[in-house]
Amino acid sequence: MSVDLSLIADDPELAPLWTAIYERLCSGQDPEAIATVEAPKLSAAGVATLRSWLDTTTRRRRGRSAITVSQTGATVPVRELLKVLGLSAADLQPLVERAKGRTVVNRAAARQEASTQRQELWSYAADKLPPLPGLRAKMRTAGIGDDEQAVRRLIDALAKAMAKIPAHPPVSLPKLAHDCAGDPHYFDLDTLAGARLVAAVAEFTNQLEPSRPDRVRGLLAEVGVLADRLWATVLLYQVHVTGDGPIDRRLREATAPVALTLLDLTQNPPSLAPQVLTVVENPSVLEAAMTRKSRQALACTSGQLRGVDHTLLQLASDQGVQLQYAGDLDEHGLQIANYVATTYGAHLVAMDAATVQDAGTEPSAVPLGSLSQTCDSELAEALRGGGGRVVFQEHDVVLRRLLEPGL
Repeated sequence: MSVDLSLIADDPELAPLWTAIYERLCSGQDPEAIATVEAPKLSAAGVATLRSWLDTTTRRRRGRSAITVSQTGATVPVRELLKVLGLSAADLQPLVERAKGRTVVNRAAARQEASTQRQELWSYAADKLPPLPGLRAKMRTAGIGDDEQAVRRLIDALAKAMAKIPAHPPVSLPKLAHDCAGDPHYFDLDTLAGARLVAAVAEFTNQLEPSRPDRVRGLLAEVGVLADRLWATVLLYQVHVTGDGPIDRRLREATAPVALTLLDLTQNPPSLAPQVLTVVENPSVLEAAMTRKSRQALACTSGQLRGVDHTLLQLASDQGVQLQYAGDLDEHGLQIANYVATTYGAHLVAMDAATVQDAGTEPSAVPLGSLSQTCDSELAEALRGGGGRVVFQEHDVVLRRLLEPGL
């Protein structure tokens, strides 16, 4: 039989047959070992074409076709089909690759190769990080994804970092990252590599892995790695102190908000006097306080809580300061407020249904969006009923409640 193979490969009615053979080849089966194949969804026209090639006169006379059809598909004798087409088993792979427009990939061999590579990688990790079986197990559970080289780089960087710990004298986190990975941001604490470093240090020092930013930085500081001590700041305004240290003196003498770093709060922590300290989310509240000549003690965390913010809140809580917290009335602001209230015992101010109602039906142009299920039901109803808009701290109603609480 002389057949135009381009027509066979491109015939859409035969596509299910080539797909079935393609899958068998990709599973690792040798072309010579494929005797028959079941082709689901083979059309009646496709079955008719194959029968015209394979059903001899004798078969037709006996009423027995070479192609059997069931509910699951049509069974095709591949060896017999190749013989009729004048092809060999070696021609099968090029034929189905032409029909599919894709190269056959031996998945079984690829899986075996990937398994071997993974075993080699985890053996490499065990050799590089022998005292950290917990970390290795965590990395193994996470897998390597599509980038084995990235995981190998992480293993190398962690091994170099752990060889320098504990660091004497102390070293900054960016310096450690630079020296171990060639990138000062490699171990940034909001990255996977940074999280792995924290897990490694926790296991090395036989401690539970912390989650709060201030405790993460405290853990690293124990082994001489200093993170974010200088760049992140918290603003304090009219905060009363009783000590005579350098930070106490700065706060006592200041006439404007004072920016304190994590280094300030940990190396020379101020002695806070008994007072009500109102912690706010936005620096604009401090600007308003100066304009209105408010006498309230204020601190500003500038949004999501960082290590320096947690350190201040913990310091105030430890020293018996009465904490209040106020943030924007939106999803993120309410989440932060709830955390501060539950973790540090702060009383929430200007974050209730009455504030929303006083702010009016259109307090801002920003849609409210979703709210956490833990949000107070009365507050959630007021927010959704008041035009479904965010109430920001810059609103006059909020500022009055924060800075003129007696009015």
